[in-house]
Amino acid sequence: MAERGSTEINDRVVTRIASYAAREALDTAPRGAAAPNAQVRVHHGGAHVRVGVELPYPCDIGARCGAVRRQVAARVKALAGLEVPEVQVRVERLHSHSETGSAALGRVR
Repeated sequence: MAERGSTEINDRVVTRIASYAAREALDTAPRGAAAPNAQVRVHHGGAHVRVGVELPYPCDIGARCGAVRRQVAARVKALAGLEVPEVQVRVERLHSHSETGSAALGRVR
C-alpha cells in the first residue's frame, strides 16, 4: 500500500534542533556564555545551517567547531530527516577563565 502526502518541517524547528545539538557538542559552556544560536534555511530536502557559539579561552577552537559541525549534521539528519551538506560555525566570543563581574560583559577582540 502506497503512502500519499508530504511532510514539511519549518525552518524554526530545524533551528531549534541545531541549537540544541550545538549545545550538546560543546558539553560545558563557559560561565556567562550565551547559548549557541542557529540560523537555518531548509531547501529541497536539505538544511543549510549557521551556528554561533561562545567558547572558553584557551581551547582547541578547531576541534570544538568540528564537534559542533558533526553533532549538528547528525542530529538534523536523525531528527528531521534532512541532509546537511555544510554547517558553518561562527565563534562569536571567547571567555577567559579570569573574566569576572562587569569585565566579563565586554567583547573580546
